[in-house]
Formats: sequence, C-alpha cells, structure tokens
Amino acid sequence: MGSARRVPQATVARLPLYLRALEEFAVERAATISSEALATRAGVNAAQVRKDLSYLGSYGTRGVGYDVAYLLREINRQLGLGEARRVAIIGAGRLGQALGGYGGLPARGFNVVAAFDNDPGKIGHPVGPVQVRPVMDMAEVIAGERVAIAIVTTPASSAQTVVDAAVSNGVKSILNFAPTTVSVPPGVALRQVDLGIELQILSFYQEHEAAKAVTGTTGPAAVAG
Repeated sequence: MGSARRVPQATVARLPLYLRALEEFAVERAATISSEALATRAGVNAAQVRKDLSYLGSYGTRGVGYDVAYLLREINRQLGLGEARRVAIIGAGRLGQALGGYGGLPARGFNVVAAFDNDPGKIGHPVGPVQVRPVMDMAEVIAGERVAIAIVTTPASSAQTVVDAAVSNGVKSILNFAPTTVSVPPGVALRQVDLGIELQILSFYQEHEAAKAVTGTTGPAAVAG
C-alpha cells in the first residue's frame, strides 16, 4: 500500500536510481533484495534506502528484505510511469538530435512526438522518430500531439522564449539543457541540466584531490575555504 505522506524532493531524485538498480536485480531473477544490496547498486547508504522507501509505505521484511517486483511496481507508480509520456524537443542541434535518437527514452516510457527549430536548414530533417517543425507551429503541434514534457536544447539567448511558448501552449513539465536559468509559473515542473556546470564541479573536486595528493592533507579541511 502506498504512503499518503508527501515524498521529499531529495527522495524523488533518488527513486530513478532505485528503479534502475531494481530493474537490474529483476534481470538477475532476484525475488528479494536487502537494503544494503540495493544501496550498493544505487550508490547510496542503506539507512537512506530504508528511509526513502518508507515514504512509499514499503518497510521490507526483517531477515528477508524487499520484494523486487513490488518495489518496481510502486516506484513506477510514484514516478508516473504507468503510461507513456509524450515529449517534444525544442532545439534540433547536435544535443537535440542525440536526445531524439536516444533509445533509452522510449525504453523508459518517454516517446518523442515532436521536434522544433527556427533554423530553415534543420526544418524537415529527422530528429529520432520525427521531423523537425518550425517553432511557429508549436501551438498546433503541442495540442495535436498532447505533449506533456518539453526538452529544451536551444542556445541560452532563446531558451526563456521557447519555454514561455511551450508553457503557454499547455506543457506542464520542462527539462532545460540550455546553458542558462529559465523560470516557469507555479504548477509547471522544471529541471535544469547544465553540462558545463557539472564539469566545473568535477573540476573543483579534481583540483582539490590533486592538492591533497601534493600536500598529504586528508579529510574535509583539505577543501575548506
């Protein structure tokens, strides 16, 4: 039985990690799994797994662990993956093309049903299973294709404009890959992925790990300001 408690955002962010791990265990024909094994596969700690899964109303059985099939169903339900989500890609550059052709999207229940760009040289060309349409057609296509999620891969200068257009035409979820922060009104879900920022964060850790190796310093003080 699912829990009525609100699931914290940090827990929601870890649910796909658990789902991926559980899918691997299912392939391996595991019927049950301990919190320790799930934690190891998901890259978190066992206490965190137990706390997160408690929000779903799943507490496992002492000495047995968690039922893999049940957790798969429950996490899929919590993530809204019981039905396919219809996706539009806005921006048909290299990243948009790569995402459109990524087989992991339909495998996880996300179907690319539309793609848009303002570049006449891209219009009519394929992005995954669809052909690129001009941005001016967004209103008609989003309504006709019942788009639920827009993936934005435009340059930073046009990202907010296309996000506004998508939202004004009924899109309720935005995944923004453009290297800029965009805003959405209340009631619209937004996730922002900036590959440059992620690389800069990795560079920070690499720099400070190198500094520790040179100085012989260990522990948190090595990276303290």
